[in-house]
Amino acid sequence: MNLRAPGKINLFLRVTGKRPDGYHDLISLMCCIGIHDALLLSFGHNRTRITCAHPDVPEDETNLAHRAADLFFKAAGIDAGVHISIEKQIPVGAGLGGGSSDAAAVLKGLNIHYGRPLSADQLHFMAGSLGADVPFFIRGKPAVATGIGDILQPFETLKLFPVVVIYPSVALSTSRVYKNWNLRLTKNKNKNKNNVFEMDWNGDAPRLLRNDLEDAACDICPDIRRAKKALLRHGASGALMSGSGSSVFGLFATEAAAREAFGSLSVSNPTWQLFVTRMLA
Repeated sequence: MNLRAPGKINLFLRVTGKRPDGYHDLISLMCCIGIHDALLLSFGHNRTRITCAHPDVPEDETNLAHRAADLFFKAAGIDAGVHISIEKQIPVGAGLGGGSSDAAAVLKGLNIHYGRPLSADQLHFMAGSLGADVPFFIRGKPAVATGIGDILQPFETLKLFPVVVIYPSVALSTSRVYKNWNLRLTKNKNKNKNNVFEMDWNGDAPRLLRNDLEDAACDICPDIRRAKKALLRHGASGALMSGSGSSVFGLFATEAAAREAFGSLSVSNPTWQLFVTRMLA
C-alpha cells in the first residue's frame, strides 16, 4: 500500500501555559502543504519493521510510525506486523510535522487495509497518545488546534496561498526550543486577548501570522531570522517559522512570484533546502 504523508505549517501558534505533565497548552492554526513523505506498507509479516535511508530517522520502536502500527494492532486485536518503508522528503527537525504525519498515515492505512475495525474517534484518540501533532494529520484539513494540539476545530475559510519553505539545514529539538521559551517567559509580554480567528484570515492572513516560539528558536538557530528576512525581501507578503522550527515559510500572492523567489533564494543560499509548494484544503 502506497501512502502520502503531507507536511504542515503553523500560521498561528500561541503558547498559553505549561501543564503539570510537561506538555504546553497552545492555540494554533495548522494547514497541510504539498511537501510529503512517501510510505510503502508491506503486509503478511509477523512483526513490524521500519526502513528509511535518512540517517536521522530511527528504524526501531522509537519511530512514531512503528509505534503507530503497534498501537493499531493492539487496539484492533490483530496478531500481525507490517513492514514500513519511508522515503523522506519532509526535513527532520524542521517543524513541518513529518514524523507525526507518517504516524497518522500508518494508522489510517492500516485501518483501511483491515476493513476499518477502528472508528474515526478511536483513531483520533490513538493519535493523541502518539504526539501533539498526530491528531491533526488524521483529518489533514485546516484546523485550529487547542489543548496540546489534540482538540481540533475545522477552519474552512482559509485562503490557500502559494508557499516557499526554507529549511536552514539545522534540525531543532522541540523540547530544547520549549525549554528556551520557558526561560524567556518572564520577558514575554506579547499577549493577544482578542479572538484572532474571528478576523479575516481569508484576506489578511499574512498580517495575522504569529509564532510565540520563534524568538526562542532564533536564539538557538539565528538562520531562522535570516531566512524570514530573505523571504520578505524576495516578495513574500508574510513569513513565519513553522512549529518549533527550524523551517520558515513565506506566503506569496501568486505561484509565479513564489517560483521566482524560490529560484533566486536557491542560488544565493546553497546551504539551505528550499521548497516551492502551496497550502492544501
